[in-house]
Amino acid sequence: MGVFRLQSIVSNAKQLIKLNNKNQRDIPKGYLAVYVGEVQKKRFVVPLSYLDQPLFQDLLRRSEDEFGFNHPMGGLTILCREEAFVHLSNQLHVS
Repeated sequence: MGVFRLQSIVSNAKQLIKLNNKNQRDIPKGYLAVYVGEVQKKRFVVPLSYLDQPLFQDLLRRSEDEFGFNHPMGGLTILCREEAFVHLSNQLHVS
């Protein structure tokens, strides 16, 4: 069940990336836009390789529970503190 759900999350994220890339030409190939914040959302451009990282996948699962895959900002919307996302991003960048 967990593997199927993860595949669904990644598949939905990839579909959103295709739509996102058509609408936002300023995102380099191999990256995606994510909007992070609890109240006001800040846009981050992150490598697609994050989709393979367990920490990022956990964050996506939590976001799916909150938002589903209807993202009004045009990119993945992640409900967490900006500082927490930056910390996680730094951990993924070092790995």
